[in-house]
Amino acid sequence: MNEIEQLLENNRKWSERTTKVTPDFFASLAKQQSPKFLWIGCSDSRVPANQIVDLPPGEVFVHRNVANLVVHTDFNCLSVLQFAVDVLKVEHVIVCGHYGCGGINAALQSEPLNLGLVDNWLGHIRDIASKHEKELSKLSGAAKSARLCEINVLEQTENVKRNAIVRNAITRGQKLKIHSWVYSLKNGLVTDLSVD
Repeated sequence: MNEIEQLLENNRKWSERTTKVTPDFFASLAKQQSPKFLWIGCSDSRVPANQIVDLPPGEVFVHRNVANLVVHTDFNCLSVLQFAVDVLKVEHVIVCGHYGCGGINAALQSEPLNLGLVDNWLGHIRDIASKHEKELSKLSGAAKSARLCEINVLEQTENVKRNAIVRNAITRGQKLKIHSWVYSLKNGLVTDLSVD
C-alpha cells in the first residue's frame, strides 16, 4: 500500500470509528458551520488548530500560512478574515504562532536561504525583526527565536485589529475579540500574550 492509499484507508477507518461513536456526527456537520473562532496560524504540520484546543471539526475556522502572517495585501488571508467576520460572525480571532517556527528561524538568518518565493514572504518577518532590533540584539539562539515568535504574533494581531474588516465589524457593534497566542511544541501548551 502506498502513502496515498494509506491516507485513504486511514480516512475510511476514521469515518467508521466516528460514526460508530456518534452516529449523527456527519449529518450534523454537513448542515452548516457556525464556529465562534477564527484561527490564523502557521502552516507547520505540528500545529493543528482543532487538536490544540481539543475541538471537533466545525468549531474552528482556520487560515494557515508560513509564520502566521496577516499581510495587508494577502487576499487569501483577507478573504478568510472577511468570511469569518462578516458571514460566519465569529466572536474570536486567534493569531497563533509557535516556538521553533521554521519561518521565524529562516528570517533570523543573516542572508536569505535561497528558498525561492518564501524568501520574499519571510521579508515581512525580517522587517519585524529590524523594527525590534534593539530588543532582539540582546538575545541569541532559541531565546531570540522565541521572542521574535512572540513579537511576530503581536504584530500580526495588530494587523488584524487595524484591518478595515475588523474595524467595520466593531463599529457596527459586532462582538469580536482578538487574541495573541503562542504554542509550545515541547509541552503542547498555549501561552496567551493578549493585552486586551
